[in-house]
Amino acid sequence: MSSPTTVQKLAAEALGTFWLVLGGCGTAVFAAKSIAQDDDTGTSFQVGVGFLGVSIAFGLTVLTGVYALGHISGGHFNPAVTVGAALAKRFDWKDVPGYIVVQVIGGLIAGVVILVIAKGKDGFEAEGNMAANGFGDHSPSGYTLLAALITEVVLTAIFVIVILGATDTRAPAGIAGIAIGLTLTLIHLISIPITNTSVNPARSTAVAFFNGNGAPGQLWLFWLAPILGAVIAGILYPLVFAKGAGEPELDQIPNPPVPT
Repeated sequence: MSSPTTVQKLAAEALGTFWLVLGGCGTAVFAAKSIAQDDDTGTSFQVGVGFLGVSIAFGLTVLTGVYALGHISGGHFNPAVTVGAALAKRFDWKDVPGYIVVQVIGGLIAGVVILVIAKGKDGFEAEGNMAANGFGDHSPSGYTLLAALITEVVLTAIFVIVILGATDTRAPAGIAGIAIGLTLTLIHLISIPITNTSVNPARSTAVAFFNGNGAPGQLWLFWLAPILGAVIAGILYPLVFAKGAGEPELDQIPNPPVPT
C-alpha cells in the first residue's frame, strides 16, 4: 500500500480540524444553553447539554477524527500537538509549518460555518457567543490571566503526553483514539469554567475574530500557553519514557500515528 501524499496529509489535517471545531464549538454555540417552553404552563426551562455535553462533543470529534483520518496524516488537528510530536521525534520538522497552516484554515472554515448557521436564528448576536476562549472578564467564571496560563500549559502538556504514550509502539494497538478522546473530554470538564478550554491554538483562532468581545486581543495566550505545554511534553516524554538506545529514530517509523 502506498504512503499518503503530502496533499492528502494536509487535506486530512484541514478536515480533521474543521470537524473538531464544528463538533465542539458548534455544540457550545447551538446546544449548550438551549431553552424550551412548556406549552401548558408557559414556563421556560433549559434543555441544553451544558458543560458536560460540550466536553463530550470535543472528545467525540477527536475520537472519530483519529479513527477516520489518523492513518493518513497522523491526526494532529492541533498546532500544539504537531510541535510536541516534532520535539519528541515522532514528526518531521519540515512538515510542521504546512500542518499548522492547514489546521488554522480548517478551523476558520468551521468558524464561518458555525456563524452562518447561528445567524439563521432570529436575534442571534455573534459578539460574545461564539465559544471563544478568554481570561479575566472574558473567562466563563472570571479566572485571572495567571490561572488561565497555568491551566492551559498544564493541560496541554498532559494531553500531548497522553497522545505520545497512547501512540507509542509499546502501547496496545488500536486504542489510541479512545484514550485521546477521553482525555480531551476530561480536559474540558476541568477547564471550561476557567478558559472555555483551548489546548489548541487552531480551535481558539477559529472563533476568536467572529466572537469579538475581547477574544482577538487575548488570542496570544491561547497560542503561547498550548505551545509551551506541548514543548514541555515533547521534551519530557522522550526524556523520561524513551525505550533507550534501541528506540527507533523518526526515519525508522513509517508515518508514525500521532492523533489528537
